[in-house]
Amino acid sequence: MPRHVAIILDGNGRWAKAKGMPRNYGHVQGAKTVETICEEAYRMGIQYLTVYAFSTENWSRPDDEVDALMKLLRNYMKNCLQTAKKNRMCVKVLGEKSRLDEDIRGRIEELENATKDNDGLHFQIAINYGGRDEIIRAVRKAADKVAAGEWTSEDITEQSLSGLLDTAGVPEPDLLIRTCNEQRISNFLLWQLAYTELYFTPVAWPDFSKEELLKAVEAYNHRDRRYGGLKEE
Repeated sequence: MPRHVAIILDGNGRWAKAKGMPRNYGHVQGAKTVETICEEAYRMGIQYLTVYAFSTENWSRPDDEVDALMKLLRNYMKNCLQTAKKNRMCVKVLGEKSRLDEDIRGRIEELENATKDNDGLHFQIAINYGGRDEIIRAVRKAADKVAAGEWTSEDITEQSLSGLLDTAGVPEPDLLIRTCNEQRISNFLLWQLAYTELYFTPVAWPDFSKEELLKAVEAYNHRDRRYGGLKEE
């Protein structure tokens, strides 16, 4: 069983359009799928789950869709707090939070503080997140430490820079899943995915299920993590 699984949640809008429904309907159903997969992942023995919920590029979507996503996010933060209490889930939000509205930032802080000592699934949600942006922010932190005399240039190593990323203290993903047949990583966890196995499925995120997660894990277990490629029979 992979210790850490990352997922790019793709296809909500296309799934809704295929059913003759507005795109926002797909996002609502997708949020429900997140809750389901969190529970199933933990039952399966996955320790860390990271999902790409809203990227830095998503602000360019139509205003009504962005507004609907922010409303959904507000509701999800509230529901996630209750789910975390029930399942002892530890929740952390990745990304640049300063652009989010103050009430959303407050709910994120409340959620993280309330769940930080939980010993269940470690669940990370990437919101207003971009891999390049994360690396730039980490490099700026390192530069500030050098300027302040806390570090020298020799102190900037792979390990020390990893400690300045949003995912500091979290193991790198073993498996990345992307739904709806897209086959790119779209600026997600660029540093962390260096040695991650990739799995792509045509299934849209609202239809993603325990069975689909098991398929991805099975494919992962046919990979040779040391040498790459498929394992020999």
